[in-house]
Amino acid sequence: MGALASAALLLPLLSAAPPAGAETPGAGVLQGQFARAAARHGVPESVLLAVSYLQSRWDAHGGAPSVTGGYGPMHLTDAVTALAGEVPHHSDGAEDARGDSSRAVRSGARVPAAVPDRSSLPPRLRTLDRASALSGIPAEELRTGSAANIEGGAALLAAAQREAGLPASADPADWYGAVARYSGADDSATAAVYADDVFEVIRTGESRTTDSGQAVRLAAAPGVAPVTGQLAALGLRRPAGGPVECPRTVACEWVPAPYEEFGDGDYGNHDKADRPGSQSVDYIVIHDTEATWDTTLKLVQDPTYVSWQYSLRSSDGHVAQHLPLKDVGWHAGNWFVNAKSVGLEHEGFLTSPDSWYTEAMYRSSARLVRYLAARYDIPLDRRHVLGHDNVPGTVTSTIRGMHTDPGPFWDWAHYFRLLSRPFAPSAGPDAGVVTIRPDYPSHRPVYTDCGTAGEACAPHGSGAVRLHTAPSSDAPLVRDIGLRPGGQDSTTGIDDTGARASTGQSYAVAERRGDWTAIWYLGQKAWFHNPRREPTAVNSRGLVLTPRKGLAEVPVYGRAYPEASAYPAGVPVQAVSPLPYKLLAGQRYVVGDRTPGEYFFAPTFDTSGHRVVRGQEEYYLIQFGHRVAFVKAADVRVSRA
Repeated sequence: MGALASAALLLPLLSAAPPAGAETPGAGVLQGQFARAAARHGVPESVLLAVSYLQSRWDAHGGAPSVTGGYGPMHLTDAVTALAGEVPHHSDGAEDARGDSSRAVRSGARVPAAVPDRSSLPPRLRTLDRASALSGIPAEELRTGSAANIEGGAALLAAAQREAGLPASADPADWYGAVARYSGADDSATAAVYADDVFEVIRTGESRTTDSGQAVRLAAAPGVAPVTGQLAALGLRRPAGGPVECPRTVACEWVPAPYEEFGDGDYGNHDKADRPGSQSVDYIVIHDTEATWDTTLKLVQDPTYVSWQYSLRSSDGHVAQHLPLKDVGWHAGNWFVNAKSVGLEHEGFLTSPDSWYTEAMYRSSARLVRYLAARYDIPLDRRHVLGHDNVPGTVTSTIRGMHTDPGPFWDWAHYFRLLSRPFAPSAGPDAGVVTIRPDYPSHRPVYTDCGTAGEACAPHGSGAVRLHTAPSSDAPLVRDIGLRPGGQDSTTGIDDTGARASTGQSYAVAERRGDWTAIWYLGQKAWFHNPRREPTAVNSRGLVLTPRKGLAEVPVYGRAYPEASAYPAGVPVQAVSPLPYKLLAGQRYVVGDRTPGEYFFAPTFDTSGHRVVRGQEEYYLIQFGHRVAFVKAADVRVSRA
């Protein structure tokens, strides 16, 4: 995806640094701001704290908005400028979303920019204006000051309670309907899930130190039993019915992607299949949309566009399912991965300076991933739960066009804690494997090209570490010959994955020297800063592979396709084409699955000729660079690190 195009969408809305006058309260002040706002507006403090936690985990983000234009601890939304123009994720760059050379390239059409009228936006995207009217606080103060922002959120909750004809009760249980209304959801299921999550936070309690150094605590109140019957009085619509495949813990509705024939052999926007009977489902691919919710739904319902299984809304975590899980979406740019994966699109913009994702969306996504992992026996690790930026190019010519979402601002560490699979040490200090895990809030490497080429992006927490050719921050970044065949160094560009290792990815250790650790990466030794006092990785156990005895190097592949002799008559043989990288003798890479070579032949609308071709040749998936890759099992030997 093009960073400049993506970032330009939000630059009028976002600033490159915290706004002038943005509030950074002293330690302990934020807790008092919640208490005073709650008392002033007659809202139970626990309700105000729990709503804020579900939106922002009490973070202020330096006054910068979320991916959908939500500001401050209460996520007050002012998203009009965010919608001024969009380049949706699958509409940008050269990637073929289907990723299969047996058919014409399938990518999306660009969406024309349009500046919406503020009044035409749904209420969930303009709560800041209403909070300003209710509280009398100017909009700019609501955006930049935590005390004002909390005050505005409390005013919205109090107004929702009044409009429901309910008193400003001191009992949190009496505020279920107001909390559901605060979600901004227009359907009853999403509003209920949101409110249930808020009251779960109240029952269990939470405490953390925020991004501004604030210690905030919500004491557990396990006896609170909300009056859930208040939901019926809100007059919300029922979500669209249909064959949804979602856990009960998320609000999910059916918004189907079309399967249509256009003539001349063309059709869209997905393929009919019979998974897992026909093929196993081995991967879950995490995307961000680079478009708003409404645009995303319009596109996935366009038969000439591309497709994925689920979309998730930022403001409240609402889920829309578009394809039956048995069918194959066109989303990852690699047909082998598409045929064996489920794609999740998250509303958001990768390169928006200081953008952040809501806790509500992270939680819904994690619940959905846990459900899918249990259904298909998918291990919850980063060799199976992939970002789109971890999916390999199919052949050399497709590497440079592969997309880079959800990018370095997606908080993989928090996401995997929600999956109940935190990245914890599992080996001692001399371990042969490390798992990347910097401290997301405080780890802020410089990225460039979010807005203007060469200019630094706003400082932002990141889950990625930068890789150098020597143990020094002054050493050049390692090279990715797939991205730069001319051998140029990698850059700090937001979309440049050539010298980047991300949270949860595991690599074999090549060397340790002082505060630096070297890993094997894209056929070379790559160094990252990993000081003992502030480590950016944890020591891990795992299986690694290396070329078998007698081989100086082995080829690396972007897809695990069968040998030529496996193809039946009528199915064109797909080239087993190596990527430009080499796995050299003496190098080691962490092992994922062992899988037979497999190809899903589905080039026509008529499914009667579709075939799954399996060969005798087997492959291992490995963590090779920022993206995964495949090597032939016959070329390597596996051992415990």
